[in-house]
Amino acid sequence: MKNRKIADYIREQSQKPGGRIMVFTGARQTGKSTLARMLFPGYEYLSIEDPVLRVQYARLTAAQWNTLYPLAILDEVQKEPRLIESVKSVYDQWQEPRYVLLGSSQLLLLEKVKESLAGRCTIIDLLPLTVPELETGGWDDPVPDSIFQACLSAPDTIPPLLPSFLFDKRQAIKQKAWDHYIRFGGYPALTDPSLSDEDRFHWLTQYVRTYLERDVRDLASFRDLEPFVKLQQYVALQTGTILNSSTIAREVGVSVKTVQRYLRYLELSYQALVLPAWFGNENKRLVKAPKIHCLDNGVLQAVVRKRGGLTGFEFESLVVSELYKQARCSFSDARFYYLRTVDGREVDLLIELPQGYLAFEIKLSSRVAAVDARHLKGLDAFLDKPLLHSFILSNDPDTKEIAHNITAVHVAYLLG
Repeated sequence: MKNRKIADYIREQSQKPGGRIMVFTGARQTGKSTLARMLFPGYEYLSIEDPVLRVQYARLTAAQWNTLYPLAILDEVQKEPRLIESVKSVYDQWQEPRYVLLGSSQLLLLEKVKESLAGRCTIIDLLPLTVPELETGGWDDPVPDSIFQACLSAPDTIPPLLPSFLFDKRQAIKQKAWDHYIRFGGYPALTDPSLSDEDRFHWLTQYVRTYLERDVRDLASFRDLEPFVKLQQYVALQTGTILNSSTIAREVGVSVKTVQRYLRYLELSYQALVLPAWFGNENKRLVKAPKIHCLDNGVLQAVVRKRGGLTGFEFESLVVSELYKQARCSFSDARFYYLRTVDGREVDLLIELPQGYLAFEIKLSSRVAAVDARHLKGLDAFLDKPLLHSFILSNDPDTKEIAHNITAVHVAYLLG
């Protein structure tokens, strides 16, 4: 098993008044059930996915819940929304009962949770494993902060960087985790050492199939999945590019409104990250359309049926996704954007913090040159807060100060 950085936070929150009901949501197979059962070993585990038992659980009164299941994990609770009302009733009548609600469909679960359990619960989003989590060997291994996470916690002071990633004492561990992340993504099941590479690719293929057959049908009562499948494949092939709903509509053969609805489903089911354009400076001519990034490179490969060989856009997406996951599990209040001017100047990622901005240029290349910083130079003139630091992330092992406040660093060194 791999440890999760969020585990300590969950333990801490569960002891607070608002921790009597914990809600875990996230994509299917991100380890919600495993994490809940590990953190709450004394709780009864109830699978709401079983259609027979589901009906029986729904018939229980609040008093029966309090007597039979005062401590319980309810898995796939969105399958029976009435149970959320039962949990609310137990919460309001007794002080002792505690529950963990798990669900893999964000829309269906959270709408009901926000309606019924507002102010009564703590919501936890569980994303695929980060690279530092991939480096762990078990629940007892501490999850180290990456250099990037250290930057988020103290953005005014960039940690000292080694002249080369090769000097990092943990270089081999970080590189191994990064290589796994590139090839297979961050789903916990794929870290099982008994699996062959062929097993992992097969698992990813089945994951995509299960996602379509279960999660998507939960989100929308599709009579025909084919248009959604086409859009999913199109998005995977266009990852890292600016969204144009009209173009997608023509390619897929559906309306623009349907495209927008389908894209929202991809977001709500944790399959895609829609990165908004930054346009805080109205005096500058900036592109306002968002970018789309597939959230997991392993799933992307399964969708487009390829193995290995990253494009520049795919590399950008997997780096942006990792930065996003690390920020989320650190509970940073970071906001993610990209910036592009109408004349073609583009910054791949702009992270807004209360203190200012961190900017990132992402390159697949193994050698960084001064010209790679051209879009980062003078960037502060566009922004409404200080530009704290800019990074060029690549596969170049050497750390380079390209210009004042612009550092080129190996991506696995910064994120591992």
